[in-house]
Amino acid sequence: MGAGPDSARAAVAHHRRRRFDVRVVPHRRRSPFRMRDWRMRTKLATVLVIPSVAFLVLAGVQTHALVGQTTALGDFARQVGIGREITVLVHQLQQERDRAAGELSELRRSGAGADRDAAIAALKPLQAATDQALRELRRAAEPLADADASWRVAYSEALEAYQQVVYIRAAIPPAVLGSDTILSNYHRAVDALLSLLAEPSPGEDQPALSDAVLRYVQLARVKELSSRVRAQLYEAARAGRYGVEAQVVLSDLRAQQLTALGAFRVAATAAQVRRYDETSADPAFLAATRLEEQSLPSGAGPPAVLPAPQWWAASEQRQELLRGLEASVLDDAVRRADEVSAAQLRTTLLVIGVIVVVLLVALLISVLVGRSIARSMRLLRGQALRIAQIELPEALDRLRTVTGGVPTIEVPPAVVRSLDEIGELAEAFVAVHRSAVSVAVEQAATRRNVNAMFVNLARRSQVLVERQLELLDDLEREESDPDQLENLFKLDHLAARMRRNDDSLLVLAGTESTRRWNRPVGLGAVLLAASAEIEQYQRVRHDAVADLHIVGHAVGELVHVLAELLENATSFSRPDTVVVVTAGVEGDGAVVELADEGLGMSPAALAEANAVLATPPAADVATVERMGLFVVSHLAARLGLEVRLRAGASAGLVARIRLPGDLLAPAPSAAPDASAPARMLTSAVAAVAWAGAPSPDEMPVAGRRPDPAPRQARPVPVRAEDVLAPAAGPAAPAGGGWWSRQGPAPARETAPTPPAVPVTGGTNARGLPVRVPMAQLSAVTQPAPPQRPAARHDPDPEAVGGMLSRLYSGVRRAEAEETTEIFMPPGGVRTEGGQR
Repeated sequence: MGAGPDSARAAVAHHRRRRFDVRVVPHRRRSPFRMRDWRMRTKLATVLVIPSVAFLVLAGVQTHALVGQTTALGDFARQVGIGREITVLVHQLQQERDRAAGELSELRRSGAGADRDAAIAALKPLQAATDQALRELRRAAEPLADADASWRVAYSEALEAYQQVVYIRAAIPPAVLGSDTILSNYHRAVDALLSLLAEPSPGEDQPALSDAVLRYVQLARVKELSSRVRAQLYEAARAGRYGVEAQVVLSDLRAQQLTALGAFRVAATAAQVRRYDETSADPAFLAATRLEEQSLPSGAGPPAVLPAPQWWAASEQRQELLRGLEASVLDDAVRRADEVSAAQLRTTLLVIGVIVVVLLVALLISVLVGRSIARSMRLLRGQALRIAQIELPEALDRLRTVTGGVPTIEVPPAVVRSLDEIGELAEAFVAVHRSAVSVAVEQAATRRNVNAMFVNLARRSQVLVERQLELLDDLEREESDPDQLENLFKLDHLAARMRRNDDSLLVLAGTESTRRWNRPVGLGAVLLAASAEIEQYQRVRHDAVADLHIVGHAVGELVHVLAELLENATSFSRPDTVVVVTAGVEGDGAVVELADEGLGMSPAALAEANAVLATPPAADVATVERMGLFVVSHLAARLGLEVRLRAGASAGLVARIRLPGDLLAPAPSAAPDASAPARMLTSAVAAVAWAGAPSPDEMPVAGRRPDPAPRQARPVPVRAEDVLAPAAGPAAPAGGGWWSRQGPAPARETAPTPPAVPVTGGTNARGLPVRVPMAQLSAVTQPAPPQRPAARHDPDPEAVGGMLSRLYSGVRRAEAEETTEIFMPPGGVRTEGGQR
């Protein structure tokens, strides 16, 4: 035996369950310490940043060393360069000191007079030249304010020593101090400047630069010792004799001079030694040397005292020659320092440039690769989010609200076309999207079939309920026993509630109800009809209802909405309380409020209910548990109503229904034609039903039984329109009213005469009034005097419900006469306005 279609469908379903049976990993909090939880951008950045940082660290260390070395060589070059100003200042100090040594002897010998003034005047230009040299040194030293600490200390010591020279100048004209005291200040200043001249140090890795510094420092010491010898000889020449210790000092100075000269010749280059030899062979240099040799002690006699002007002139020329040689050696050192500093700067810049270029190239390549990956991931993420948040929900909405055949939904291709893993992942997303759409299409087809079954079952049930209501109507008319009649009324009422459940099934299936009229109906009649469709209609009180009319096509669904809300209000409140219904005008629409004194709702539950009312949910299993809320939400969305729940002033809830202006209709001005079908709700008949209604403060509770009345012989009405006939007013239209189940009544030539006393169905053996089928029992009162007209009350909700039931039964009977089957259209059952 071959497998049937059922077994094939079962196999397909089993395969689908196995295909989609995927274990879902539970959501957990992302941890920044788990590398697998990092975002893709973070991972790419980490892959790119860590090597770059490592490279930057190594390059930074190398660059820092190069920059430090370049900075040190630059400071060294500037310190060596400032040696020019230092040697100039030293030379001027030597000139001032040597001349001051001779002038002091003259000042002590002459006391006062022209010679004294000439001596003082000879020192003035030398002191001014020294001060000018110091100012030049200060100006040149300003860029070295951030030099190394040792150089700054030596510079400050040199300035302090020079300041002592400035102070000691004041002691030269009076000659009150000894020559050693005055000259020692000059010696300290010169020694401090020579120490500052020897301060520059290029480091241990630059021995050539260190030798260059050593050479001009040694030459400067040779020149300083030569200057001191000149000062001693000039002092003796001006005094005319040698002092006690003069020969000893001269011998010591000459020995130091030879030592310094030997050190210079050792450290100097061959060219520098040659330049020194050429300088020492100069006639002026030799003349000064020959004069100095005359001052040397000999065995023949004491040393000769040199003539002061001749010695000063010769020695000054020798000092100028040594100054020129010193400047040339210093220039060699400065040039060498500048060359090394410039070469180091070029090397540093080259290394930094290479590092920057390599880093930029690496970053460029990394950025290009990362951008390619990030772009693919961004496109994939965008497509995934677009599928999850836009395309798939829109497709599901289209399939959820489809009324005819299931449409074809196109799935867009993958946005990433690469052949790597990301491209494969994009194709996988598209495949998932396509599978989800196919499953949704299958669900839409299944849902359409289920909705069709719901509609078919609801229609069949409606036919049975209408037939049941017709049978109950016949039994009520023929029954005279009050107790049995009360039971029939209860059955009638239960059947009406069953009909409302059938309408709720139609709403659940997404189709429209057949309870439609093409004539406006009064809002009060709509509220009464809604009250008649609930179980505890006796507890509904219509407090204040505005004189408004509802368009015919919205009456049935509006009655359904109000009935569901009233059912909820009476079910969740105490039996001894009432539900107050008020209706009024608000703006261009109307507002109906239903207030109860029940249990109320928590704020969270109230917010959830209002959210459901604002956004109608999809039909599912959970919908059946709260069918009333679901039906109200969908009918309100269909009619454009605004339904909100809020807490009452003291207890309970208040349901507020706002009707838009397009649901309101103007009051009809004329009665409909007598040939109009019975299922039309005419505003003229509604006006007749509400003619002579009491004020809101006098309206009784709907459905309340009146007090027992004494028996009176009166005709028993058998038609609801006879009970609800107005006391006075315009003639009722031909045919039964919109509340009648009997269909059109025979045409009347004149309006019925209103009874003089309240109409009842007689009394039973117990003395209680007999209820007339579908009559307004609340209108029954104590018999009035024959001469006074009967008081008018509002229609009974149960009577109104019976009238509507008869109207629906006529509609259903007409449909049943045409066909006993509910045909399915070729395109499927149409819902949301598409049902015929």
